[in-house]
Amino acid sequence: MANLNTQTIWIDARERLPREGVPVAAAITGRYPADSAESENPVEEAFWLVRPMYFTTRHFSEDGTEHRDCFVDSDGYVRLPYGLADDDTVTHWAELPTLPGRTTHLVLGDDVQPALQDAWRARPGT
Repeated sequence: MANLNTQTIWIDARERLPREGVPVAAAITGRYPADSAESENPVEEAFWLVRPMYFTTRHFSEDGTEHRDCFVDSDGYVRLPYGLADDDTVTHWAELPTLPGRTTHLVLGDDVQPALQDAWRARPGT
């Protein structure tokens, strides 16, 4: 049976960046406004969360702005590595895990159903 457990190794974005085009889990920090309907002076609240993104050395936003060495999410929102911007920055990143029971991120064609069947038969930790 396949081992379905995975381990995440986080890389400090200040020390090293992913390869071009690599999908990653990105730890993002920033601040967002609290519910302003309840207060005249809303207080910003800090956050730190994980989002799937990809890294690119060059990205053009919808408005034509060029960004270099940045992380981009599925909505096209751009975040820079920590220390290169003040808002919504990536502190750490990790490669996404491989497919359950596999050493790759992609299976195509006739190999898909056998791979799925192997993963469904497997039990975590075995």
